[in-house]
Amino acid sequence: MKAATPMFEVGLARDAQEREQALRLRYCVFVEELGGDGPLVDHQARIECDAFDPSAQMLVLRDRARPEGEQVVGVYRLIQSNGSADQAFYSAQEYDLSPLLQSGLRLLELGRSCLHPDYRGGAAMYHLWQGLADYVRREGIDILFGVASFHGTNPDALTQPLSMLHCNHLAPEAFRVRSRQAQGITLLREDQINRVAAVQAMPALIKAYLRLGGYLGEGVFVDHAFNTTDVCLVMETARLNERQKAIYAGQGRP
Repeated sequence: MKAATPMFEVGLARDAQEREQALRLRYCVFVEELGGDGPLVDHQARIECDAFDPSAQMLVLRDRARPEGEQVVGVYRLIQSNGSADQAFYSAQEYDLSPLLQSGLRLLELGRSCLHPDYRGGAAMYHLWQGLADYVRREGIDILFGVASFHGTNPDALTQPLSMLHCNHLAPEAFRVRSRQAQGITLLREDQINRVAAVQAMPALIKAYLRLGGYLGEGVFVDHAFNTTDVCLVMETARLNERQKAIYAGQGRP
């Protein structure tokens, strides 16, 4: 239950107990709420995890007004490039990341972003993004990327939003990652798109990334295990305009 007056604090998970809280929150959202699953998901312990977690950092949002052991109410999984040619990223299972890996830029993959249901639609995401912005500045990150999801596994039901994304937000060739799945999708011409319907059908997180100047990779990937249709988003931190920088740095809300 959300505290009457939350006391938010953002930072990297500090110990195994806090990482476990993050994995339990992910289970609540991705397994119980959205119907996902995976070979390493521990249903008995109510933990959602995969092979990428051991090498990842967890950025967590804490509400210090909650009881000890229940304070993690938001999470981002962070995987930073290490310069290795065989760097393992979750997104590489779904998209060919060659344009990014060959760019020589400092990369950060964002993944498994979620909030406790009681904290959605308020200031929680704003605080989590402030923490992410601090991390990006501190680590000198050039490119943010990661998959974002539409619920469901039928791309034909997403024709409006997917057409709008591909018409207006497709990444430049230098950063255009491409789906590894030969998934045919129906794309409308720009004059056929119902912009109101397209925007309404788009998840809030995707819209927020677009407002920050995010690009879309080519194609979609249907993830049946997680019951989602995924797109890959890429953002150059150096290309944010002043308004977007203000939002990202926490001077305004996305």
